[in-house]
Amino acid sequence: MKKDNPKVALIYDFDKTLSPKDMQSYGYIDKLGVSDDAFWSMCNDFCIEHKTDRILGYMYLMVKEYKEKGIELTKEYLVNCGKNIDLYKGVETWFERINKFGKSIGVDIEHYLVSSGLKEMVEGTKIAKFFKEIYAGYFVYDKENHPIWPALAINYTNKTQFIYRINRGILNVVDDSINEKMEHDKRPVPFTNMIYIGDSATDIPCMRLVMKSGGYSIGLYQDNGKNKEYLNKLINQNRINFMLKADYSKNSELEIVVKEIIQAVKHTTNLKEINKSQKTTNM
Repeated sequence: MKKDNPKVALIYDFDKTLSPKDMQSYGYIDKLGVSDDAFWSMCNDFCIEHKTDRILGYMYLMVKEYKEKGIELTKEYLVNCGKNIDLYKGVETWFERINKFGKSIGVDIEHYLVSSGLKEMVEGTKIAKFFKEIYAGYFVYDKENHPIWPALAINYTNKTQFIYRINRGILNVVDDSINEKMEHDKRPVPFTNMIYIGDSATDIPCMRLVMKSGGYSIGLYQDNGKNKEYLNKLINQNRINFMLKADYSKNSELEIVVKEIIQAVKHTTNLKEINKSQKTTNM
């Protein structure tokens, strides 16, 4: 009987992990006539004043600011903004390259996104089709497709629930069976087969969860090196496994490390299967 290939899940943050800037910088903020810093400063002040969650706060202000300025905001507009998002070098070909490598050694690769950004914008990007699931905030819309309420907001702490969903294969965000008992050997993607890729403090809970559960966490730094010192601190505190440049191009250090991890998962799975078969044989 042919055995199933092991699965490896690559789980990504989005802003400054796959793209050099926050996704709202590509079209949405421009129309407000303010700088990126001014918009996020306004969001920060609003959240402090009203003691609100920062993600809910910015989603509320996205709707409010356009409405007050008489700018129509629709789901289609947000998707179109996503079409303008810049991606890091090599990202557009990354997914097919990694999938091909996994297939060549008998490993099934799955890609997931877990972001505090907007799902609608991600869906407008060229890479949306490569994700098995996109976990990001999104709105409830009226009949004219105008956003009226946040349907889902993902902050740095509740990001971790999606790691558990991937682990258990319970991907629907409204499926409460996530809380039911499931034996570890029945879970489709073991934590040991996960690679989490992020860039900042908002990724720490996910990075730590994956790493302490036997998986791998990678912190990416940008060309300007702004977060390099922070990531260096994390790696020396054993809170991430690797600190690498945000370069997804062929033969980059990131590609080399990810391929090494995928091979390690394959080898570990093979050894477990040998051990399992010997136990059965000797009974």
